[in-house]
Amino acid sequence: MKFTSQFAFLRTIELDNWLTAGAVTIVAFLLMHALIRWSRRRIARLAEAGKADRPYAEVLAATLGRTSMVAVTLTALLIGLTVLDLPAPWDLRVRHLWFITLGAQLALYIDHALSVSAKRYFRTHAKDPDAPATVAHTLVSWAMKTVLWTVFLLAVLANLGINISAFVASLGIGGVAVALAVQNILGDLFASLSIAVDKPFEVGDAIVVNGVSGAVEKVGLKTTRIRADSGEQVVIANADLLKNTVRNYKRMANRRVAFSLLFDPATPVAVARELPARLRAIVERQPSVRFDRAHLKNVTQDALEFEVVYFVLVPSYGTFMDTQQQVLLGALELMEELGVGNVRPVQRVAVDMAQGLRVVGDDDEEEEAPAARVGGGRS
Repeated sequence: MKFTSQFAFLRTIELDNWLTAGAVTIVAFLLMHALIRWSRRRIARLAEAGKADRPYAEVLAATLGRTSMVAVTLTALLIGLTVLDLPAPWDLRVRHLWFITLGAQLALYIDHALSVSAKRYFRTHAKDPDAPATVAHTLVSWAMKTVLWTVFLLAVLANLGINISAFVASLGIGGVAVALAVQNILGDLFASLSIAVDKPFEVGDAIVVNGVSGAVEKVGLKTTRIRADSGEQVVIANADLLKNTVRNYKRMANRRVAFSLLFDPATPVAVARELPARLRAIVERQPSVRFDRAHLKNVTQDALEFEVVYFVLVPSYGTFMDTQQQVLLGALELMEELGVGNVRPVQRVAVDMAQGLRVVGDDDEEEEAPAARVGGGRS
């Protein structure tokens, strides 16, 4: 009986009022349907005309495709109900229906717009546009949609007159408790998101981190897998990985090579003066190399030290080793040609049990010692 009394007001509405409401509903439905179709065609033409110049048109065209016919029908019915003379309780309920219907459709639009925008962003910044969705793409989309629908649900409850303050506070306390319980897992998840967005390295890059050298095989939600140069697979937590310095050798534009050559200290000054130019010629003969400098760096009683610096313009490690090998072989040939090889004086170490340690050179004569002597070896 109580349920029937709720709809008793329907008997008081005259027939012409019902007909007017029905006509308004049909006209509103047809107008909204036509407007949506026209807007979709118009925006689709804009998106097709210039996808690169008008990314917003692509997003809008895809978003309007999520228009719900249920929402359009309900909106048309609600417009028709505004023509009827409804009592106060039903007028409030109609307002609630307006909020839920329009809010749900708006949430659907935003949900799809977020999906299309995230997909476009990660497709634009990816090396292979046809590659499957990355971890970052999945995490970002999931996080934004969760926030969107949570806000919509709370807004609907608040519109219906439900006090959501205690509910929001409970969510906050529960969220803090969960975050504290799984902080390590969340740390790895956010580190994975940071890796995917900032991209310090990608799958296939050759990196060195925390003493581990190898190629990245997979970046997961919690760990990153590296195939070490020695063959084994190394699994590192994403949070621990980002705490260390990562060297990405695949993104190396060129390699700076600096090494020293030691020549005989008895090398004549005239020969030593021409050595930088001769070393430069050896370096410049190599392909994909930019010479930087060659200088006499240090003079000691043991050797003349020449420092050579050049750049290998190809990042390949094999190319670097081939170039360095040819440069060193050329330097050895130059030493042999000039007769100024790396020769150091031979020294012998004699241990006198009575008098202590004494160094005897090549030209010195070793004195007799009452105890045994240990000699030999090059310094």
